[in-house]
Amino acid sequence: MADYQAPLRDMRFVLNEVFDAPALWASLPKIAENVDPDTADAILEEAGKITSGVLAPLNREADEQGCKWNEGEVSTPEGFKEAYQTIVEGGWNGLGGNPDFGGMGMPKTLVAQFEEMMQGANMAFGLAPMLTAGACLALDAHGSQELKEKYLPNMYSGVWSGAMDLTEPHAGTDLGIIRTKAEPNDDGSFNVTGTKIFITWGEHDMAENIIHLVLAKLPDAPKGPKGISLFLVPKFMVNDDGFLGERNQFSCGSIEKKMGIKASATCVMNFDGAKGWLVGEENKGLAAMFTMMNYERLGVGIQGIGAAEASLQSARGYANERIQSRAPTGAQQPEKAADPILVHPDVRRMLLTMKSYVEGGRAFSTYVAQWLDISKYSDNDEQRKHAEGMVALLTPVAKAFLTDRGLDTTIIGQQVFGGHGFIREWGQEQLVRDCRITQIYEGTNGIQAMDLMGRKVVASQGKLYELFVQDVASFIEENTGDAALKPYLEPLAASLERLSDVTEHVIKQAGDNPNAIGAAAVDYLDMFGYTALAYMWAKTVKAAAPKAEGDTSGFYTGKLKTARFYFDRLLPKTVSLAEGIRSGSDAMMALAANEI
Repeated sequence: MADYQAPLRDMRFVLNEVFDAPALWASLPKIAENVDPDTADAILEEAGKITSGVLAPLNREADEQGCKWNEGEVSTPEGFKEAYQTIVEGGWNGLGGNPDFGGMGMPKTLVAQFEEMMQGANMAFGLAPMLTAGACLALDAHGSQELKEKYLPNMYSGVWSGAMDLTEPHAGTDLGIIRTKAEPNDDGSFNVTGTKIFITWGEHDMAENIIHLVLAKLPDAPKGPKGISLFLVPKFMVNDDGFLGERNQFSCGSIEKKMGIKASATCVMNFDGAKGWLVGEENKGLAAMFTMMNYERLGVGIQGIGAAEASLQSARGYANERIQSRAPTGAQQPEKAADPILVHPDVRRMLLTMKSYVEGGRAFSTYVAQWLDISKYSDNDEQRKHAEGMVALLTPVAKAFLTDRGLDTTIIGQQVFGGHGFIREWGQEQLVRDCRITQIYEGTNGIQAMDLMGRKVVASQGKLYELFVQDVASFIEENTGDAALKPYLEPLAASLERLSDVTEHVIKQAGDNPNAIGAAAVDYLDMFGYTALAYMWAKTVKAAAPKAEGDTSGFYTGKLKTARFYFDRLLPKTVSLAEGIRSGSDAMMALAANEI
């Protein structure tokens, strides 16, 4: 198993050469005052050292040990507390946080690179800073000034961590039927009572305090999702002087025994009249929660890329070292008993598929992060509204497509190892187990597909989708004279046209057929994702081609050859996906329940 190394060279390429992120940052005054190219590069370099040198070495042993529950207390695997302190001391918890409360104010385009390194090095650990960042985002956007001043500085510093408490035993996707209740007190606080499940890092021993953001219903709340409010509920009460007081009235009832991410605590949290404070307006808790959802769902997509990158690194190393049989064209290393398996076409197919998904996915996550930065920091109302539309459209694609391809990639990496991939000591089976959850939490990928197809495309009658079409079409038009790009622009345009055709087809079907959206959704999201990655690979070719001549490192020439593989071998999947979508829902819905 190769030791994980942060892919800094590729991250710098994506940031600086494909997207010219420094130019974007300079154009947004609220970002420009916090970051410049030198600062960004220093952050990347230090992040690479910490993730590769501190977090990655803990990954396998922590998976073996797991977290331990004892009478409501959760202890973490060996080394986690020390690693968490390293994160705290470096200020990494507040990397993207509001500078008014101690955050560093870095753009999401940069933060996304750190998140990928952390998730690739040690996903179970990386969930703790990720959840804290999400809680901070919701609190900063919707909390009162008093709550922000009281809680955000210690959360950004990492002295306190955060957790998000949404799911209940009977209520997952359908949060409108939650039963957790919040009774108002005379002092403006609320007593929160109920049970939440699947609460990632809801209890642990790494931070002094854990700040829970809990969805609950007020006594007179309307039924359904319009009756949900959001409450801040700390593990330990915080006195007026800022010091911790007595423990609040809730506890961890147990932790789950899971398929993967075993080194993270997935908790059952029991609230028994715990004191909390309203975040945002009454009955508008879902709006507050969805403020952080776009960031968190992109973050889960980035988890898929991180696991896939780790798998690629190991598979690539193994394929260069493992010798089996001779190359079809004759011995490549006749001095050895056999050639490295890298010489075999099928192994090349696997590795290039992995590389296509990882590097294309990294570009796509950065592309979405760019729109998040514009939507948050632009002073131009029209530009910000446009960016918000792109974020709404692209977020479910980023979450679902990147995690689906992430799992595909880890499985392919395991396959490169053959029998050794099935054995724990090589690490590939852990990556498969860990990556599997990314398709499930923060909204299952089926739900993401329904969100894309139903709420974003059909509900807007294709208007949100047209934002993406315009962006890709503009790129094609602007580069029609680029000889290096010519072989890619025609298939990109064809794939976009194919996607537009099925978009129109489903919008028309949905008017008469209630099953049309659900029947098309998953295939449609996949088709969208493959087209989006084709766009990313075309942008990659534009950045790499001028530097490929005389490239002795193989970096730029490798980009061009991988792009060719993606367009030749992976983008054609959109053809079969389109045919499946056009077939409609009849075959899917024809069987009676007793026939399935």
